[in-house]
Amino acid sequence: MVPTPAQFPHPEHGAYDAPATHAVTNQPPPPAPYDASDDAALLEGLRREGAGWAEEDIRRLGKRAGSAEAQEWGEQANRYEPVLRTHDRYGHRVDEVDFHPSWHHLMRTAVAEGLAGAPWADDRPGAHVARTAGGLVWGHTEAGHGCPTSMTYAAVPALRAQPDLAKVYEPLLTSREYEPGLRVPTHKRGLLAGMGMTEKQGGSDVRTNTTAATPTAEPGVHTLRGHKWFTSAPMCDVFLVLAQAPGGLSCFLVPRVLPDGTRNPFRIQRLKDKLGNRSNASSEPEFDGTVAWLVGPEGRGVKTIIEMVNCTRLDCVMASATLMRKTLVEAGHHVRHRSAFGARLIDQPLMRNVLADLALESEAATALTLRLAGAADRAVRGNAGEAAFRRIATAVGKYWVTKRGPAFTAEALECLGGNGYVEESGMPRHYREAPLLSIWEGSGNVSALDVLRALGREPAAGEALFGELALARGADARLDAAVARLKDRLTGTSQAGARRLVELMALTLQASLLVRYAPPAVADAFCASRLGGDWGHAFGTLPDGADLTAVLGRALPGAL
Repeated sequence: MVPTPAQFPHPEHGAYDAPATHAVTNQPPPPAPYDASDDAALLEGLRREGAGWAEEDIRRLGKRAGSAEAQEWGEQANRYEPVLRTHDRYGHRVDEVDFHPSWHHLMRTAVAEGLAGAPWADDRPGAHVARTAGGLVWGHTEAGHGCPTSMTYAAVPALRAQPDLAKVYEPLLTSREYEPGLRVPTHKRGLLAGMGMTEKQGGSDVRTNTTAATPTAEPGVHTLRGHKWFTSAPMCDVFLVLAQAPGGLSCFLVPRVLPDGTRNPFRIQRLKDKLGNRSNASSEPEFDGTVAWLVGPEGRGVKTIIEMVNCTRLDCVMASATLMRKTLVEAGHHVRHRSAFGARLIDQPLMRNVLADLALESEAATALTLRLAGAADRAVRGNAGEAAFRRIATAVGKYWVTKRGPAFTAEALECLGGNGYVEESGMPRHYREAPLLSIWEGSGNVSALDVLRALGREPAAGEALFGELALARGADARLDAAVARLKDRLTGTSQAGARRLVELMALTLQASLLVRYAPPAVADAFCASRLGGDWGHAFGTLPDGADLTAVLGRALPGAL
């Protein structure tokens, strides 16, 4: 049979009628455009933590994040991965990384919206909360470009340990101008910062670093020689690097281009071939005569850079919460439009249980993220109690929220069935991203041990945590009982039991926030399942008494 023109029209005529054997039915429409800020837990937390003034901007950014254009940027930035160019055509060493234009679109938006260093130049209370909320919505586009913006944000407080350097670089790190390309830093309108801590022989055990820092005749200036194992975003303008000076492990500022315009030796040996986070270049740089400026006292490198780590750990919590929300939205969209066994998936009781369980996890992660951001904002402004709370709660959140990410994204992917296992859905990219956030800035064991260290060395941190939990005392018997168990476990907890202790800390902290601020149906279902023992070992095992309709109506408005 000869095909008819209607079946195979000229391409300029657009889509054609498919043959009858390939009619497409019972498939959801594309999810974009959507509003990434259409999240009650996020907007309520934004207001609660003192940044309600930013709500209009967050809503605007949420619509942009969910636009078809921005979603396509995210897909393209990962499809066309960064490429390392070690030499130019004439044989000169250049060590540059080339990115797809979509990466630059994402970066330009993120920096302009204040998601990099801008909050440090904003005196308004809640500025750091507003940035975190912005990350929670703009992160719906693509996760990889959150790495350089996070490190730029985190570099500012560490650099302040050296006021003469901060005076030069802070105005550029807090700029809302994105200006890619390697040039003299002070000749640019805005800078990005990276971080080089780990080495192949030690990883998180940075005190075993072997990169050597040799003093020069100029006070505070050293030359570095060594190899870093996992340095992300090598296209950044400046880096904070740990190296062994004569006085011990110290922190240094390393610019890619020196003040005279010459390239500082920063030889990128290779880009890492990672499981996920493919849009973001992670590298192994070699230092050989690399000029570096001392930041903070010599021999106090860990203490100097730890403030940077605290900031990036918060961003790991934020990114994991963002990934949960993004995949929940994708799953909710699919089940709203897909039918099986005579009913929409969203109307099937077991699917409702799965989605409601995921919604509880997502809301708890979002509420905790914004509480941590509020603590960080108030700590910056001199609140000692909030600083103590931030010290322990950020480590607790880093451990637990990022641990929940992989299981969460796997379950959300499964809501789409085979469609979710196909790259075109975007869900495999999110699934590959999820484990990263638990690994970077201290893996699970490092975070759990950090909590034990805080409890042992900084009594005010533990007191601040229990002070926070006490604010919900009497509101839910299951929460009260869990807090009592937590107090009992504090005495005699060994290193081997650190994970169990921190897990209970995280669950009681999340439950206390939901009991105080979330609707009763959400708080009750969370406490019954996570604290009351009426739960299985997988998502979708909420008790029969849980109000699934109320939970889903809050998390996925319009889906029911």
